[in-house]
Amino acid sequence: MTWNSTMSSGYSSLEEDSEEYFFTARTSFFKKPSGKVTESKDVEKERELRTEFSREEIRQKIELYNSVTRDHLKMTLSQTGVYTGFVKVQMDLRRPVTVRGGQKGAGGVVVEEAFYLPRGVTNTLHISSNNTVKQVIVALLNKFTVADNPAKYALYKRYRREEQVYVCKLADGEQPLFLRLVAGPDTDKLSFVLREQQTGEVMWDAFSIPELRNFLRILDKEEDEQREAMIRRYEAYRQRLQEALREVRGPS
Repeated sequence: MTWNSTMSSGYSSLEEDSEEYFFTARTSFFKKPSGKVTESKDVEKERELRTEFSREEIRQKIELYNSVTRDHLKMTLSQTGVYTGFVKVQMDLRRPVTVRGGQKGAGGVVVEEAFYLPRGVTNTLHISSNNTVKQVIVALLNKFTVADNPAKYALYKRYRREEQVYVCKLADGEQPLFLRLVAGPDTDKLSFVLREQQTGEVMWDAFSIPELRNFLRILDKEEDEQREAMIRRYEAYRQRLQEALREVRGPS
């Protein structure tokens, strides 16, 4: 089942030692990234050496940011020094998610179903400079009424350097709006992606029994599809061989 396309985008408001991965290959449900991992000795240069700026420096950066942004999603600095703005997060989830339904079952329990969210959907969040990565993840899941444990997901920053795309996992306490301000509005320089945790192994204990059963049903369906495709493939080979034999033998 797939998510209704009419609910795949929208705007939400959220007022108020990280592990890194560098890769370009896609990962599967069970395997580690199959492509060659891209490492660089000077990767630390991509990190901001300064994590704090004076209020005047923040004001100058916000003015510069607002002067070059093209989508009218500007930042605003309050008198308290807290600034608000917008971040766009691309949803790149490969596994089904558990979604809270609008209907209630027996006993008034909310019905939950497993869906595949469409890949590549971008959601815009209005957040403040105080909001952390963990809060952004929770806000995104709430936006799509996802009932899964937020610990299953991670927010990554993606940036381009020397024609190479790098993807780096953000720590829960990092502040996405600060990263957006420093990088500027250009999404080629910096963009955010929500993915499943890339630990190399599936965190089975983080899933509920209904979710595990849904995974088994999905795997059974994929297995049946693969078996049928293999049978069709060899049946086509068998027919070709039989035709070739008839041509060699000629009419009997």
